[in-house]
Amino acid sequence: MAVSIPKKLSLDKYGPLIALVALVIVSTILYPRFIEIRNLLNILRQVSYTGIIALGMTFVIISGGIDLSVGSMTALAGAFAILTLNAVTQGLMMFSPGWLGTLLSILAAAAVSIVIGLAAGFVNGFLVTKGRIAPFIVTLGTMAIFRSLTLYIGKAGEFRSVSSSYGDMGMSVILGIPLPVWIFFILAALLSFVLNRTKFGRYVCAVGSNEKVARYSAINVDKVRLISYVIVGLMVGITAVLISARLNSLSSTNAGKDYEMDAIAAVVIGGTAMTGGKGSVWGSVIGAMILGIINNMLNMLGVSPYLQGLVKGIVIIGAVSIQRGWFNNGRTEK
Repeated sequence: MAVSIPKKLSLDKYGPLIALVALVIVSTILYPRFIEIRNLLNILRQVSYTGIIALGMTFVIISGGIDLSVGSMTALAGAFAILTLNAVTQGLMMFSPGWLGTLLSILAAAAVSIVIGLAAGFVNGFLVTKGRIAPFIVTLGTMAIFRSLTLYIGKAGEFRSVSSSYGDMGMSVILGIPLPVWIFFILAALLSFVLNRTKFGRYVCAVGSNEKVARYSAINVDKVRLISYVIVGLMVGITAVLISARLNSLSSTNAGKDYEMDAIAAVVIGGTAMTGGKGSVWGSVIGAMILGIINNMLNMLGVSPYLQGLVKGIVIIGAVSIQRGWFNNGRTEK
């Protein structure tokens, strides 16, 4: 007699969390200092940058799309953030505005970065929905475009901030927790509410599950997908501010490198179906944390950094393989 798993204990819902707990236990056994608060906060800080992007990527993948341009988009948005910061700071120097001028400079940098992210996301979404071009092709092309623009503007060099306060903000800690971690979890809570408790969230799942049925249900499929790409652009703009502030500079060649891989991996490991229609924002948070722990343990155990990509690739393939079994109950897709 087959034994069915209770719905509340189903692996497709709690599998990523179970994997995270198991990974923490194994890591603690292998390296007891892993569980120290300082190390855990360091892991959370590291994963928060790509984790924030993964939050937006969750909407794109659930809706049936993909975005390979987020890494290059991060570099472009971060470059404009620093250029804006420097321009506003130097423009206000003659007025000696003190802390107010510093605040205005940082706010201007953040605003420009977010606008660039939104605009880039809109371009991707517009080409996918109105241009009827496959998301993979569109974002592969814009990945090259965004990186090329960043290299041209920065002359293949670095963008350096003239404000030490910008760097201080990037390294700031609130109640013992780094600022990027706060932002990561606050955004996760907000987007989880959007996905699970709003009409738009239901539309995203419907579009990814069956586009034809969604159209027959009077859902504006193009609008839903366009907004999904805009959301990931917004997340990229926020990440660009945080990462450029942390370093107080930004490399036009390396900034955002492999962010698309980490973001997509976090989403997939978190249980979101690559075929669309089903996923979880908090699952993506857990997926990002799993990747962070794996990277941390590889470093602690002295594994070559050149092998970390190998491990990530295996984890992604494994996650998708398990996911196919959970969602399809072992049946082969047609």
